[in-house]
Amino acid sequence: MSISDGGGMTLAFELSALQSLTEPGTAFADARRFTEFTGVVTEAGPDRLARFTRRRRIRPDFTTRKEGILETLERVMAEYEADRYVLVTDGETDREPVEAAGWEYLPVEEAAAAADWTVGAQRKPDGDVERTDWP
Repeated sequence: MSISDGGGMTLAFELSALQSLTEPGTAFADARRFTEFTGVVTEAGPDRLARFTRRRRIRPDFTTRKEGILETLERVMAEYEADRYVLVTDGETDREPVEAAGWEYLPVEEAAAAADWTVGAQRKPDGDVERTDWP
């Protein structure tokens, strides 16, 4: 399975999968080139998600609101028409319910290998200033 096999694709990154990439903002921007819609889902809550995406200048088409990941995936399928729906995950979410909801389950390591992204420690976002006055 290739991450960019034909047709319109909607791709959702699990926040923890995106966080496991060395350059999450670059990977997200790259994913936009071969998808119709690209978003980020999480169980961590909308505030944490917004903080992460804002700091990395990631502009998702959709995100988790107050619902959980599976509810978000169902909502996205109803709102965004595509030939394929793919969830890039670090394994935090169980495969069976994702696939039962009509989404392909793609481990971040496989997605990274297919798209030439690097899994590893994140580089600091551009413009971040090291704060020494925080506890």
